[in-house]
Amino acid sequence: MLILLPPSETKRPGGAGRPFDASGLALPALAPQRSAVVDALIALSADEDAAARVLKLGPKQRSEVAVNAALRDAPTMAAVDRYTGVLFDALDAASLPSASRRWLGAHVLVHSAPFGPVGALDPIPAYRLGAGTSLPGVPALRRVWAEAVSAALGDRDPRFVLDLRSEAYVALGPVPDGIPTRYVRVVSEATDGAVRALNHFNKHAKGALVRRLADERPRISSAAGFVRWADAAGLRVRESAVGELELFA
Repeated sequence: MLILLPPSETKRPGGAGRPFDASGLALPALAPQRSAVVDALIALSADEDAAARVLKLGPKQRSEVAVNAALRDAPTMAAVDRYTGVLFDALDAASLPSASRRWLGAHVLVHSAPFGPVGALDPIPAYRLGAGTSLPGVPALRRVWAEAVSAALGDRDPRFVLDLRSEAYVALGPVPDGIPTRYVRVVSEATDGAVRALNHFNKHAKGALVRRLADERPRISSAAGFVRWADAAGLRVRESAVGELELFA
């Protein structure tokens, strides 16, 4: 099973790893796209006012421009430790034992805007860039990433993909046809039986789900296998629309 996670806007600063290496990440065929987007971000950072406008930064966020300017020389840390926020706080990868972290490294990709999907343990620098940003110097991010990411995922050829990304990041790299995939929606059920999607708890539930998987490290190779595991784990999951699973929080 391969799990696709969204990134987070908030990130932990610093790091102790080697500087960014576009070819040293998961899905190495994406190195040209990674280099192009990083170069465009660095070039934009030469003009702080323009960068703040493009990245929609407020006065207290302008330090993010310098973060982007240093992308190629900044220290790195594992992607799953770099990101903070509701999903990654619920996952709390830093507190996992080594075997669970290795499982994350083998089974989880985090889909970033500047680097595309990266392995959970891949070293990445801090950055500021969202999926919807129109970055000068390169085509729209969807044009940069979508076809290349789909091809790279196809080359990896996982037996089953559990897609926990937001729709904005799905658009930056659809899972190719032919690979069994389920997109996960986190929902709640009212007393009258009505089902509704959740927002804040959506992220928390996804992080907690991945932590549970990393703790138990099951062997799952199909949607049916995932549903069976979830049922045994006391989680409520059901097939809904074609290609989707509902996770009840």
